[in-house]
Amino acid sequence: MKNLISIVRLSKPLHKLVILIALLIFISAALALVGPVLSKFIVDQITLKITHKGGNLSWLITLVIITFGVNLLSLIAQVVSDRLGDHFSGRLRQFLTEKFYDKVLTLPQSYFDSEISGKIVNQLTRGIVATQGFSNSLTNFILPTILQSIFTILVLGYYNIPIAFFTFILFPIYLSISYYSTIRWGKSEVLKNAIEDRSRGRMQEVISNIRLVKSFTSEKTEYNTVSGQLTDINKIYAKQSQTFHIFDFFRGLSLNIILFIIYIIVFYQTYISKLTIGEMVLILQLVNQARIPLFAMSFILTQLQMAEAGSKEYLEILNLKSVENYDKKEKYIKVIKPEIEFKNVDFHYNESENVLKDISFKIESNESVALVGHSGAGKSTIINLILKFYQPTSGDILINNKNYQSLDHKFVRHNIALVFQENELFSTSIKENVAYGKPDATEDEIIKALKLAYAYDFVMKLPKGIESEVGERGIRLSGGQKQRIQIARAILKNAPILILDEATSSLDAKSEKEVQDALENLMKDKLVIIIAHRFSTIQNVNKILVVDEGKIMESGTPQTLAKNSGVYSELLHYQIEGNKKLLEKFDIY
Repeated sequence: MKNLISIVRLSKPLHKLVILIALLIFISAALALVGPVLSKFIVDQITLKITHKGGNLSWLITLVIITFGVNLLSLIAQVVSDRLGDHFSGRLRQFLTEKFYDKVLTLPQSYFDSEISGKIVNQLTRGIVATQGFSNSLTNFILPTILQSIFTILVLGYYNIPIAFFTFILFPIYLSISYYSTIRWGKSEVLKNAIEDRSRGRMQEVISNIRLVKSFTSEKTEYNTVSGQLTDINKIYAKQSQTFHIFDFFRGLSLNIILFIIYIIVFYQTYISKLTIGEMVLILQLVNQARIPLFAMSFILTQLQMAEAGSKEYLEILNLKSVENYDKKEKYIKVIKPEIEFKNVDFHYNESENVLKDISFKIESNESVALVGHSGAGKSTIINLILKFYQPTSGDILINNKNYQSLDHKFVRHNIALVFQENELFSTSIKENVAYGKPDATEDEIIKALKLAYAYDFVMKLPKGIESEVGERGIRLSGGQKQRIQIARAILKNAPILILDEATSSLDAKSEKEVQDALENLMKDKLVIIIAHRFSTIQNVNKILVVDEGKIMESGTPQTLAKNSGVYSELLHYQIEGNKKLLEKFDIY
């Protein structure tokens, strides 16, 4: 219950609504018992008339009318409380989803490095659905049932203590059996959830990489993987079901034994005239009403266990430490003539050796710098630190002599535009993708950015122009077109610092030329940092920083480094030799 109690505490803004619903449920549950009590008096009046011992017709009619009125009021209270319960359930779903999404958006990049996105979404879905289902059952079913049970036993106690006692002991017996049943169910549910997370995560990865799967003809392998996981889930479910039905038999057996005792007491006491016919009818009605919550106990406890298990994972994510606050209302100004400096920076990822070791360099205003080195040398890690996705393990990063530690992440990223190696586009329109960094941009500004990115002509040939949707990750566009949309987005943002993360590495020669022309417009009057493996794209930079094994091994102009022996000249030599062989093959060189 501790997880659900945490959810209750978390949803404090909804407590007033819960109190109103609880009050209506209380009224509805109390009114629901008035009918059976009134039926006792109605039967007594009829019995008196039949046995020629009296009877009052006008009083009988009045009791019938009151019964109708009470039932009508009970119905109205129930319908209103059910409607408010549905409203509360919807509000709770929205509230918990917003809380979860807010938390995810503030988590450190390291969290996403170690988690599958499909698993995160599945945990959200399961936690929200389980909690919402329980809250809906709580307001529309569980709470009314519990209150009716309490009122039923109190009324029974007023008329007959032994019957009230036997009715009461049904609940702890039934609850105990149901409790052990749901504990066993819950343990299996945790195992099922873990397998389901893996299967859902894998399915999302497969769908995201469907071209890879099909190109390697791995459909059968992927199908068998998920099918096997689903089979494992069903095996666990089969054991759950078997355990549940065994416990359910003992629940039913205890119910039948105690009801048998109650019926003997009721019929015998009525037979010896200790109870009137009306009282017998009332007691039988109340005992029958008491059976309804008993039948629901296993359902209630199962719902409780599912909500407890689902909310556990939800709360685990919610309890992670946030490192960012995206909701600050501050207005961030752009840095004039930015300079970036690394001073003796070390960095390592969780449980790994240092990726960067004593890195120091300075990039001046309006300077273009290329980061060069073997794959895994630490180039992308430097970019991640500049973007403040991570904090240095030691050392300092400064922008215009201000330490990153004292700067808000929004301020840092507000001053940086980034063109990715991968085509990072949303499945919305070109207009929305270009304006992503500046949502209030006018259509004229968007068109101007597209023109500067040499993207306007091909965009206008699309069926809906700038309103055309690009598909998931821009699947409806070519590689060069996607890159130019990214460039248009960066142009529109107009940040003073520009980072190009191998922006042309995956393009053909013609597309690369078109993108390079667009990049020329983007790079004007900016501090530019480029990660590139094709040295032909960085011959005009002011400086090259050669990164090897987490250290800056060389620094200088392309011309200087090409003449010196070192990593840069070695890599350059490999590229030149490769090009020579290609040209010789076609008798061009």
